[in-house]
Order: sequence, then C-alpha cells, then structure tokens
Amino acid sequence: MERKTIDLDQGWDFMQKGITKLKIILEGSLEQISSEEYMMLYTTIYNMCTQKAPHDYSQQLYDKYRESFEDYINSMVLPSIREKHDEFMLRELVKRWSNHKLMVRWLSRFFHYLDRYFIARKSLPPLNEVGLTCFRDLVYQEVYEKARDAVIVLIDKEREGEQIDRVLLKNVLDIFVEIGMGTMDRYEQDFEARMLQDTGAYYSRKASNWFLEDSCPDYMLKAEECLKKEMDRVSHYLHSSSELKLVEKVQHELLVVFANQFLEKKHSGCLALLRDDKVEDLSRMYRLSLELVATFFKQPITAEGTDLVQQAEDAANSLVLLLLAVNGGVQEQVLVRKIIELHDKYMAYVNDCFQNHTLFHKAMKEAFEIFCNKTVAGSSSAELLSTFCDNILKKGGSEKLSDEAIEEMLEKVVKLLAYISDKDLFAEFYRKKLARRLLFDRSANDDHERSILAKLKQQCGGQFTSKMEGMVTDLTLARENQTSFGKYLGNNPNAHPGIDLTVTVLTTGFWPSYKSSDLNLPAEMVRGVEIFKEFYDQKSKHRKLTWIYSLGSCRLNGKFEQKTIELIVSTYQAALLLLFNSSDRLSYSEIMTQLNLTHDDLVRVVHSLSCAKYKILTKEPNTKTISQTDYFEVNHKFTDRMRRIKIPLPPVDERKKVVEDVDKYRRYAIDVAIVRTMKSRKVLDHQQLVSECVEQLSRMFKPDIKAITKRMEDLITRDYLERDKENPNMFRYLA
Repeated sequence: MERKTIDLDQGWDFMQKGITKLKIILEGSLEQISSEEYMMLYTTIYNMCTQKAPHDYSQQLYDKYRESFEDYINSMVLPSIREKHDEFMLRELVKRWSNHKLMVRWLSRFFHYLDRYFIARKSLPPLNEVGLTCFRDLVYQEVYEKARDAVIVLIDKEREGEQIDRVLLKNVLDIFVEIGMGTMDRYEQDFEARMLQDTGAYYSRKASNWFLEDSCPDYMLKAEECLKKEMDRVSHYLHSSSELKLVEKVQHELLVVFANQFLEKKHSGCLALLRDDKVEDLSRMYRLSLELVATFFKQPITAEGTDLVQQAEDAANSLVLLLLAVNGGVQEQVLVRKIIELHDKYMAYVNDCFQNHTLFHKAMKEAFEIFCNKTVAGSSSAELLSTFCDNILKKGGSEKLSDEAIEEMLEKVVKLLAYISDKDLFAEFYRKKLARRLLFDRSANDDHERSILAKLKQQCGGQFTSKMEGMVTDLTLARENQTSFGKYLGNNPNAHPGIDLTVTVLTTGFWPSYKSSDLNLPAEMVRGVEIFKEFYDQKSKHRKLTWIYSLGSCRLNGKFEQKTIELIVSTYQAALLLLFNSSDRLSYSEIMTQLNLTHDDLVRVVHSLSCAKYKILTKEPNTKTISQTDYFEVNHKFTDRMRRIKIPLPPVDERKKVVEDVDKYRRYAIDVAIVRTMKSRKVLDHQQLVSECVEQLSRMFKPDIKAITKRMEDLITRDYLERDKENPNMFRYLA
C-alpha cells in the first residue's frame, strides 16, 4: 500500500501545533507532550523527509526549524528580557536560557531524522548548534553587556559585605561559558576581561586607604582575607579558569604595588616584626610574599628561555648558520646546552635561596614548559633533545666529554624531558637514532647507552623504554649468534659463503620499521645468504627471516688504474658496483631491471657513486642530476689519497616518517584510553570522558580534544560505544 504524500503546508501546519504547545509549556503551562504526540510529530518529519522528489522537504524543514526559534525569541523572549533591569533582568535571562535549551532539546528530537541523514550528507550545522546559535545571535549579543555589568555590580556589593544570590550569578556565568559552544572565548572576552579590570580598580582603591591607615600586620591580614574570599568566589560562581588570573590581579594590587613599602614600613615592617618576635605575623608575610616571589621567579626564566629559542631560530634562518646546522645541527645543539645551563642556574636559586620549596619547583616547571615546547627551524624540541643525546652517545659526536661529564649531562637531559609534552615523539626520534648507533657500530659506550635508558625508565616508566632495552639486548644476542655462525662454518667444510659474512638478527617488534625490498643480490652474495639461512633454520625452525638490505654494508676492493682502494659502501651500492664486473657500460634502465630497485632508491644509489664526492662511476651526460636516460661506466682513473674510503648515501629526512608513525600510535593510544575508561565506568558524559582520557594520555603527549572526539565517533561505528538516545552527550560502553 502506497503512503500518502504530505504537502509542505499541510505537514508544517501539523508541526506548528506541536511547536505551539511546546511554547505554551515553556511559558508556564502544566500541559505535557505525550509519547503519542511526540511519535506523531517525529513521524511527520520522517515522512516529509523520505518522500520522493519533489516532495522531499528536508531543506525547507531545516530552514523552518531555525525560523521556529527566531519567531519565538522575537515574539516572547526578547520583549520579556527588555522590560526588566539589573538583578530582575538576570533572573529572566537565566530562565529564558534554560527554557531555550529545553526547546532545543525537544525540537531536535522532533526533527531528529534531519540530523541523522540530511544534515550529515549536506555537511550542515547540526540541529543542536543551530538552536543555540539562534539564542547567541538574537539574545546574547543584545544583552551580554548589561548582564556582565549587572554581575560585576553584584560582585562588588558582595566585596563590601552585602549578601547576594550566588546561585543566580553561577547560572548567569554558565551562560557565558555555554554560549561559547566548546570554547571559553565568550566568557573570557565578554565577561572575564572586564571583571578583572574592575577587580584591579576596586583593590587599588582599597590598598591605598589600608596602607595609610593600617599597620603592616593588619594590612597583611586584610590582604590574606581578600585572597581567600576571591578564591571562594571562584569555587561558588566564577569559572575555575579565572582563579589564577584573579589571584594574580589581587596580589598585584595589594602586594606587588606596595611590596617594598610594607616590607620596610616603620614600626610594623619586616625588621620590626623580627625585632619583636611576631612569629605569626612573620609567617603570614612569608607566606604571602613567597607566592609573590614565586610568581616573579617564573617571569625571568620564561623571558630568558624564550630569548634563547628566538636566538636559535634567527641563527638557523641566517644562511651561514643554516649551513653549519646542516653539518651537525650546531645551532640546535647550542640551544639545548644553553637551556641546560639555564636550568642549572635557576635550580641553584631554588636549592640555595628558596629552601627547595615546591612553589619554586612549580614556577620552574611552568616556565620551562612554555619555551621547551617551541619549534626551532622546523624541528620540535623532542627531536632537538634526541639529536643532542645522539651527539653525546655516538662515536665522533660533537660533544667531547669525559665519562663522568657524559653521565652528568645525560641526567640533565632526562630532567629537561619532563618539561616536553610530546614525550612519545622524543621516544621515536631517540629510537631511530639509537638504532643507527647500534646497527652501524657508532655507539661510543654500551654502559652510557644502558645508563640513559635506566634514567628514562625511572622518569617515564618501563613501557617508555621497553623497546629500546630490547634493541640493546638484541645486539648482544646478535653477536652471540654471529659467533655460533662462525663455529658452524668451521664445522661444515661444505659451507663456504665465498665472502666474509656478518649477519645481525633482530627482533621485529623492538626496532623501527624498515623498508624491505626484493633486491636481486649479486651471485657473490647469494651463496652467503643461503648458507646463513640453512644455519638459522637449524637453530630456529619457527622464525622467519626478512632481509633488510637497505641497512647492510659491504667492503669492496676497487681496482683502479693507479691503485686498489677499499670501498666501504651500502649493500645497494655494492650490488650496483658488482654489476660492472660483467659489463663495461650500463644504462639506468638496465641497472634498475637487474637490481629490481625502486626509482627513488636507485636515484640515491647512482647519485652517490657518480655525482657526489667520490665519482666511482662516470655518467653520460655529465650532469649533476640523475635521469632515466643516463649511461654509466666505471671511472678507472678514480684515485684518492686514502687506501680506504667510505661512500655515504644521500641522507633521507626521516622526520615526516617519524611524525606519521607517532600519529598512528596516538590513535591507538586514544582508542585504548577511551575503551579502558568506559570499561570501568560503563556510562560517562562527553566532557568527563575527554578529561579522563587527557589525564591518562598527557604523561606521553598532549592529546588534541578534536582527535579524542573523532576516535570516539570511530569506536561508535565499531560498536565499542553507543550514544544515549535521550542525551547525545552521554556514552555507554558496549561489552
């Protein structure tokens, strides 16, 4: 049976009756919308949105949804607010905002089918947002200044000792917060800024009078009482984010402005209190002044640290120093060293002058977190710190230090890591550099490698270093494995690799991911690989070997016209050079076919052998770039003053890959945090779930709120969570 088509006017007339009834209820009627009425209204919208064109009225209904709010606001809400003033206006505003949210909730349910399909498909603002935006644009924009001024008048009355309705103020200020729809911009810009300005003016007047009238102890008593009362205001009706700003404003007007005067005031200043043994008054002065000094203590640290970062940025951007940076990150290394010196300098103040007080440790932490998380010349602080460690720990690094100095420096580096928010990014950069030190025998000292891992483990936990510790252990096992392979060759006369072969067997899970390729090995190498496979299969039958030729290195004897030179090259470079034992001249395409390398890899290899410092091959045409039409021959006239040379491959910028890997890990980490939280709590609202996830994840990185919300949506599609049907901000765990 075919469903009867509903005309727009006919359907909207029916909807208008339901909306009118809702408005009457909001105005104070005791009527209710029954479940049958709700279903009829929902079904009407559903039918009008699912009719075939031209009777699909989704867009028109979406527009009429907004118009319903606009009509109600203009006809009922604004007139009722405009006719009231001061505290009565605030009460009306609170009532109207509460009613509006109720209206948004009900209309969103009537029009819910639009939210599910039409809005999602058209990428339009959701119904809830449209409803709240109407109130913001039509009501809030008109009345927020009057509301703000009325609230400030009531706060000043309370400061003068009058009783006020704190619940009313809390409800009004909640409007400033909620109207920001997820941001604090409206609260901060439309209310807080003016409130802080008024607070400053109020206490400036009070302080001037008190200082003339009162003794120093009496003044400090009043100052302490004022600070307590302001914090009490935050706990009762101001937003928690205002606390620090409010306290700083009051401290400035009551303490900072008169700091020197009340410390030196005749008959009742600090010296007089010491002379008269006024312990309680001295304690109060110390307590109030301590917070003041700690606040000041943070400022020079922040200024000096920010200046160091800016100097490094400016230097890295200048051409000469940029060249230096390329040759070893000189400027960045200088920056890390200077930040360590800055930390030493101010930590000495904390220990020697401020009795190791926690307030000063907190001030240092807050200051260092500000500039330690800035980027310099495109490098994050996590990368800079890992590079600094690499220079300390590798052979021939730029940091030439004694063993004791290295230990001390590593201790300081780990302390700096506490201030870096992206600890997971540091871990990944550090792991990449540790891998290069271990695999290419560049580590200067195994004891130092283990020492810093122990320090990192103590600072960040066992999970942070488990893979790195596995890498160090892997190398020890790999050496033992190589020794066993040597014995195997000695005991098997038929096992002749034909070359000196060293194989480092690694555990996949510990090491960074490396690209494996189906390189066509030269015949000289194939025999060695097959023999090692036979040896390893006997020893470990249930393990599969994946060969990472991109990490291998070879020593070849290059017989040139003037002399024989030992060439230290990568496996890729060696495979290419060995092709010329059977060919005098090869084209780019012939090399690619014979080696089975990708274009990107082959360009790097042939460039390093024909266009870089050591031109082992000559190229036609003789240009500095590689083309797929080039031809190559051995440069028989090549010579060098050294009998052994190392031919490096062009460096690859691994930064992008590291950041991508970390972003991927973060998605998993957010998923785990959400599921773990929901598994224990079963039901949580959006804000609580986000805050608990942030708390769990902030030990390793500073999670983005939008990323958490996106992962929540993904987990809903994968049936880990579901939204509550009545309250979309509430989530349930699906066991």
